[in-house]
Amino acid sequence: MTIHKEGHRILLVALLVGTALTTLTRYIWPEYPWIYGLVGLTAIVFFILFLQFFRLPSRRNESGPNDLVAPCDGKVVVIEEVEEPEFFKDKRIQVSIFMSPLNVHANWTPCEGKVLYSRYHAGLYLVAWHPKSSTENERTTVVIEKDANRQVLCRQIAGAVARRIVCSAKEGQYLNRNDEFGFIKFGSRVDIFLPLGTDIKVKLGDITKGNETLLARW
Repeated sequence: MTIHKEGHRILLVALLVGTALTTLTRYIWPEYPWIYGLVGLTAIVFFILFLQFFRLPSRRNESGPNDLVAPCDGKVVVIEEVEEPEFFKDKRIQVSIFMSPLNVHANWTPCEGKVLYSRYHAGLYLVAWHPKSSTENERTTVVIEKDANRQVLCRQIAGAVARRIVCSAKEGQYLNRNDEFGFIKFGSRVDIFLPLGTDIKVKLGDITKGNETLLARW
């Protein structure tokens, strides 16, 4: 278990601010030790929560060549056939995974392959389970091609709390098993769009572990 690089600066700021507030409170109200004690305890609690949020467990999968793994931790909230309008412009199977602030928020590639498409879209901050969040919220779309007949689209979606999407996938880049392609700060969801006929291995309400849970099979 390590701390994700996206959390280093935030953790440093949280530590400095917490220490400064506790010290300042103790200086202003030395006769009320319970006040700076409460401020110090609150700072510690927030720092621990940040540590928990930015944790990065060591996970490696040895899935078969036809397997797709869940790209993130969370709960499966959507499995349906939809029209995908941005890249494929045809019908696909959508699987959506909602991430709470308590989940690991790193995003792993569901399969190895070449990045065909990577786009960031500014947008709204509707709650992540809102039906329109996939097309109207701040989001990043990444399409990975395993071969000519097998392509998967992953869409990172910011929610009402999450306001910062990090996507490292670049067009032309090759992603291997166990590679990360991004991170979403403070809760949101990831939509996965798969070809019709893909054998979905999860069901609504299932809890997934990124880079571990078998999501589907080509």
